[in-house]
Amino acid sequence: MNPQSVATPNPPAGWKSLLKKAWPTIRILLSVALLWKATSGINWDALIHSEIQMQPLWFVAAGVAIVLAFISGGLRWGLLMRRSGFRASLKDYVALYFAGGLINQGLPSTLGGDSYRAITASHLDAQGHFTEQKVLDEELHHAVDLQHAKPKLRLSFAMVFVDRLLGLAGNNLLGALGLMMGGATLASWGTALGYGLMAIMLVSGLLVASILAWAPSRSLLQKFLVKFNMGDALPSIHFAFSWPINVVQALVAMSIHFFTILALGFCLKAYGASAPLAGLMIGLPALSLLLMLPISISGWGLREATLSSVLTLWAVNPSITVLASISYGALTVLCVLPGAFILLKRKSSL
Repeated sequence: MNPQSVATPNPPAGWKSLLKKAWPTIRILLSVALLWKATSGINWDALIHSEIQMQPLWFVAAGVAIVLAFISGGLRWGLLMRRSGFRASLKDYVALYFAGGLINQGLPSTLGGDSYRAITASHLDAQGHFTEQKVLDEELHHAVDLQHAKPKLRLSFAMVFVDRLLGLAGNNLLGALGLMMGGATLASWGTALGYGLMAIMLVSGLLVASILAWAPSRSLLQKFLVKFNMGDALPSIHFAFSWPINVVQALVAMSIHFFTILALGFCLKAYGASAPLAGLMIGLPALSLLLMLPISISGWGLREATLSSVLTLWAVNPSITVLASISYGALTVLCVLPGAFILLKRKSSL
């Protein structure tokens, strides 16, 4: 027999595709497992008979804080987009920000909220109408290869990335302040960690600002961006990280995250509990970093398990923390529901 005629078995194909399709289900199961773990230790009978003094108005205050966080984030992203040459109105960018937030809350989709707003924003004109609607629908339902994507789409993704970098900076700065204020309660090295993190963030900010201020390095950055057909990104990068506007951007980014901290604090107050500001400034920024890992649906389960473990160090009842965290998550879903308008608007225009 001719050895070349022997068929060699092919390795199983498509396992990556199967894993990709199954991953949303796996994330749901992980969220349910984490949520069950966080709630399994609650003595519901004792909690019901503990005569919790509910104060619903705090839920209203929490909702207002969440909406302010999303509006502020949408305005910041909109300003970055307009600096890079996109011409939609700030109102349209805020609407897309809410739509992305709704998708991130677990709305069934093949892509995350960040990808949705990057793709959709690249097809918005100055009047708020969608252009190249068939292309838009195809990009939304298929994996985007940024290496071969159109310059406009690549630029839009870059602006979402810059927006996320500003958000990460604000989160880390707020977490550093929290550790500096109350890190000793967390661990003996907690305060030192806060000062170290703050130093890293400040040095990083100054380094990036120096690169943008020095003409040769700025020219080199421009050439790098042009090589990837993103030359129009430099004005937005300058707007985000150059001195002294980077100070304002840091304060805005910290304020956006502080709105979410206030929202959680208000949810705790709605159940008659309270937590020190330092504890919340440590817990939520740490949680935001954990949420970068795709192991749950919009933090459900992971949020409850993390916050109940952290805030117990400040003598906050874990059962109340879990209830407040679930309420915070539910309020977030309600607050981003206006994003459904932009989703329906795109569907109706097809």
